Amino acid sequence: MKTGIAEMPLHYGRAPRWLFEKMVKLSKAIIEVIVVEQGQDEFLRRISDPFWFQAFGSVLGFDWHSSGVTTTVCGAMKEGLKDISHDLGIYLCGGKGGTSRKTPAQIEKISEKLSINPAKLIYASKMSAKVDNTCVQDGYNLYHHVFVFTRDGKWSVIQQGMNTENRLARRYHWLSLSLKSYVNEPHTAVCCDVNTKALNMVAEEGEASRNIVTTLSREHPDKLIKETKKILKMPSHHPVLRLDINPKYFHKILLKTYEQIPKSFENLIAIGGVGPKTVRALVLIGELLYGATPSFRDPARYSFAHGGKDGFPYPVHRETYNQSISFLESAIKKAKIGETDKLKALKKLIHI
Repeated sequence: MKTGIAEMPLHYGRAPRWLFEKMVKLSKAIIEVIVVEQGQDEFLRRISDPFWFQAFGSVLGFDWHSSGVTTTVCGAMKEGLKDISHDLGIYLCGGKGGTSRKTPAQIEKISEKLSINPAKLIYASKMSAKVDNTCVQDGYNLYHHVFVFTRDGKWSVIQQGMNTENRLARRYHWLSLSLKSYVNEPHTAVCCDVNTKALNMVAEEGEASRNIVTTLSREHPDKLIKETKKILKMPSHHPVLRLDINPKYFHKILLKTYEQIPKSFENLIAIGGVGPKTVRALVLIGELLYGATPSFRDPARYSFAHGGKDGFPYPVHRETYNQSISFLESAIKKAKIGETDKLKALKKLIHI
């Protein structure tokens, strides 16, 4: 096996319309093959695997070194699944920017058609976003959130954040099949080219800090505000924990947590208004009063390539692309009537 490091520049632009249209058709065909041959769970597993997802983007013709692979591939999958979701039992919600905020409404609409309770799915969507925005404070602000789920309530999340200072992206993968806790090592992967100083409140070694923060959130606000004033006068020893918090707003949030009495750290971050600043403040108070040091281990474990849409490693060959789409579409149609020769041939190619 060959390994190495590739340095890639951040370019701008978007996939041309003709390429995106082909990506939609090919992604639709590939998803059908996976679900028909190996089931819904396998598809969820694959899109939660950063290496498979990146390879998938390359097969679709999108440059292997592009940060835009996340939004473009998810967009192609959503468009491709539009007419076959009910047949496959796979549903994709959310997207980039403002579309990501429509995810709960989209889940609810689909659930209504399926006659299922959307509560757990909506909670999973919101909690995965809340964790990566509030509990993993790594400087990457979320701007893309895609939630993929099945009829029986299994799901996968693909979301991405952008750091405007280093102009890099970071992708976060989740999978319900392997999820044991929303607040203790919940990711299947966090992908980025660089490691950074991060406040990681979902690290395994951060349990003590999570417990202290939860306990503090149940204290009377006046006591905590008094401790906050002490911290504001101290020099910051953890650069990631700059306490730029408004004491009046902080008091308002503390009053809310005091009244609701969260039983766990997960319950705490699920409370509306409890964001990164609130968590940072409680972490510092907990460290000051009880010596509970939080984890600063960056959760990024896999390299994530960045770059542009400029034809690397070579321009898309349209004729070959069309042949791939035709082959897969034909294989799927024949598989549905019991003729599986083409799919068997495809399996052999996968294992070469």
